[in-house]
Amino acid sequence: MRFDAQNHRLTDSGKFGTIMLAIGVIGIAASIAGYFVDAQQFLASYLTAFTYWVSLGLGGLFFVMLHHLVNAQWSIVLRRIAENVMYALPLMIVFFLPVAFGLGSLYKWTDTAYVAADHLLSLKAGFLNTGFFLIRSFAYLVIWAVLAIKLYRLSLQQDQGHQPGLTKTWRKISAPGIIVFAITLTFASWDWLMSLDAHWYSTIFGAYYFAGATMAMMAFTLLTVLLLARRGILTDVITVEHYHDLAKLLFAFIVFWAYMGFSQYFLIWYANIPEETIWYQHRWVGSWKAISLLIVFGHFAVPFLLLITRAAKRSALWLIAMCVWMLFMHYIDLYWLVFPNFSHHGAHFSWMDLATMMAIGGVFVWYFWKRLAEQPLVPVNDPRLAASMKFVNQ
Repeated sequence: MRFDAQNHRLTDSGKFGTIMLAIGVIGIAASIAGYFVDAQQFLASYLTAFTYWVSLGLGGLFFVMLHHLVNAQWSIVLRRIAENVMYALPLMIVFFLPVAFGLGSLYKWTDTAYVAADHLLSLKAGFLNTGFFLIRSFAYLVIWAVLAIKLYRLSLQQDQGHQPGLTKTWRKISAPGIIVFAITLTFASWDWLMSLDAHWYSTIFGAYYFAGATMAMMAFTLLTVLLLARRGILTDVITVEHYHDLAKLLFAFIVFWAYMGFSQYFLIWYANIPEETIWYQHRWVGSWKAISLLIVFGHFAVPFLLLITRAAKRSALWLIAMCVWMLFMHYIDLYWLVFPNFSHHGAHFSWMDLATMMAIGGVFVWYFWKRLAEQPLVPVNDPRLAASMKFVNQ
C-alpha cells in the first residue's frame, strides 16, 4: 500500500479490496447453498446481516448531514471516510431483494389466513400488508441512496475547486434530509425488525436502532483511521486529537443506546401489558438469558468503564480493540432482535450467520475501499481543512 502525502491519495491500495471482494463472493456462494439447506435459517441470518450493514451506511449518512448542518470544523478530515461509508447505501437496494422475496418465511402477517384469525393483526392489515411493505421499504432505500449520492457528488465537486455556494447547498439538502432520515429510519426499523413480532410495539424502537447504528458507524470510522495510521497514512492529518473526539462520540452513543434500551424495558416492565412483556419473556428463556446478559454487560457496562478515561480515548491499540468489540456487539444486538422470533427456546448459531455477514459485508467493505482509494482521502479543497488538521481537544 502506497500513499501520496502531498495529494492525500492512495497510489497503490494493495490487496485489501481484492481480499474483501473474494470474501463477499465466497459468502454469496455459501449463502445460496444455505438457502437450499434451510431457507428459514438463511432468511433470518440474512435479515440480521442486512440490517447490520445498512445500519453502518445510515450512520455515515447521519454523520455527514450533521457535519454540514452544524458547519463542523474538527470533523472535516474525517468527512471523506464517512461519505464513503454512506455511499454504500445504494448497494443495499440490491441486497434487499432476498428479504423482499422471503417475506412469507420471515413475517407471519403476510399469511392472510393467519391474519384473518387474529383480531389484532386484522386491525393492522391496512399497514402491514405485502404490497405496502415493499413500497415503503424500497422508498426508504431510494431516499437514502439519493441523499448519499447527492452529498457525495457535491463533495467530489469541491475537490475540483471550492465554491462558496456549496456550503449553502449542503445545508439545504441536509436540513430537510435529516428530518426525512429520522422518519424513514424509524419506519424501516419498525417494518424490518419490530414487525417480526407484529403483536409487539415500542415507540422507542426507532431511536434504539438509530443509537446502535450510529455507535457502529463511529466504531467503523475510528477503526479505519487507526488502521490507516498504523501504515503511516494520514498521520499528519488525522491526529490523536481526532481519535479522542471520535472516541468521545463512540462513548456517547454507547450510553445513548443503553438509555434507549433501558427506557424501553422500564416502561414495558412498569405498564406490565401482556402483549408487550412477552417480547422480553422470549429473550429470557434458555440460552437467550445469557445473550441478554451479554448485551447488558458487553454492549454497555464494560465498554462504559473501559472508555470513560481520557487515556483510553487516546490510546490507538486500546481503541482498535474497543472498536472491534463494539462492532461485534452491534451484531449480537441485532441477532437478539431477530432470532428469538424464530427460536423461542434458545440461541442456535449457524454457519449461515457467518456466510450472510461475509456476503453483504465483503461487498460493502470492498465498495467502500474501492471508492476511498479512487479519491483523495480528505476533501482537499475545503477551505477549512488546514484548521481541521490543527484541531486540539479543549
